[in-house]
Amino acid sequence: MKQSFLKTEIFAGLTTFLTMAYIVIVIPSVLSTAGTGIPFSGGLTSTIVLTTLMTLCMGIYAKLPYAIAPGIGLNAFFVYSLILGNSVPAPIALGIVFWAGVLFLLVALSPLQLKLAHAIPENLRFAAATGIGLFLTFIGLRNGGIVVSDPATLVQLGSLNQETAFVFLGFCLMIVLLRKKSPFAFLSGILLITGLFLASGKTQLPTQLWSRPDFSSTFFKADFRGALSLVFLPAIFTIFFTALFDSISTFVAISYSGEMRDKNGQPLRLREGMIVSAWGSIAGSILGNSPGTSYIESAAGIEAGGRSGWTAIVAGLLFLPCLFLAPIVQVIPVSATAPVLVLVGAMMFRNVKSLQFSQFEDLVPAFLTIVLIPLTFSITQGILWGLITHSILYLFTGRRKELSPALVIFCLISAVLVVLEL
Repeated sequence: MKQSFLKTEIFAGLTTFLTMAYIVIVIPSVLSTAGTGIPFSGGLTSTIVLTTLMTLCMGIYAKLPYAIAPGIGLNAFFVYSLILGNSVPAPIALGIVFWAGVLFLLVALSPLQLKLAHAIPENLRFAAATGIGLFLTFIGLRNGGIVVSDPATLVQLGSLNQETAFVFLGFCLMIVLLRKKSPFAFLSGILLITGLFLASGKTQLPTQLWSRPDFSSTFFKADFRGALSLVFLPAIFTIFFTALFDSISTFVAISYSGEMRDKNGQPLRLREGMIVSAWGSIAGSILGNSPGTSYIESAAGIEAGGRSGWTAIVAGLLFLPCLFLAPIVQVIPVSATAPVLVLVGAMMFRNVKSLQFSQFEDLVPAFLTIVLIPLTFSITQGILWGLITHSILYLFTGRRKELSPALVIFCLISAVLVVLEL
């Protein structure tokens, strides 16, 4: 191996790690939200082990420079929709993630992966991404104290106090650094807010700087049998479809930005990458976390010159030392991660520019998908009602020939899943 090649790959792996290191703080913070029963230490350990393990698999097996970690959108669905919104116990929620991962793996191993993804109208895929962006933004605004509950109006503007001022300053710093394409954008904002909280006495330094990883509170806790109840089928299919579309979208986007396509224009080694992504969902359930998915931040490492699996291997190994930093990470207040969720939500909202709104049969399903996800606190409801209304409106507006057999099947499944949730 040429020294220049290895040097480039190491630098690219470091860039990918720095760009997405914020997940070490954000994912455990969401997982340990009051009511989930998941401790921060367990969420941190499972996040790092999942990220390291699956990113190494992506590098060694798929030979791709992509990093895998618990997805922020799926993490929010897992916590706020499943566990808190529907009062699903964490072990059963983990079992739901497992069976969704099994479905994903079966599809990834078959020729169906692209056919299933293409069966979902592109307008609804963009709408789902936009709706998830709004969902994440709402959670971020709530965690930052900017939006609070109100018995009369459901929500209202929170108090503009010292804490929200700290959040705003961190938010501004992140935007400035993002414009400069700094890989430290999110981390810098989080550290600034944490520093302000420490200086004001609103949080305290830890009594120790390191601790042993917590392998006992989240590992092997999934209830596989309990998750097979009919009432949980909508959630299983939602996680499956979301993980499938998210992975394909990420691979396609990165392949175009990094010129990583084969002679047919398809992303390089797509099948191998999808298989690893599917195992990311299964591994997430076993380790006590939401599904692992490919991260678009991998594009930063590719822009730095990474083209092989060595980039992913380096990025994965760099996460390992974080296993011992739980006391330090736990100092970071929930408010410090709020701007990250808002900005990730804003980035996902950019999908709205690709939506087709000229015809009502396109407008209404996309609109319902976008608004129902945050208003029902459920990605499931947004996707299901989007599929149902799309098929019904196309049928009654004379466009039934544009409905593929696979989409009709999806619509029927969606209708059954909606009935099961009533």
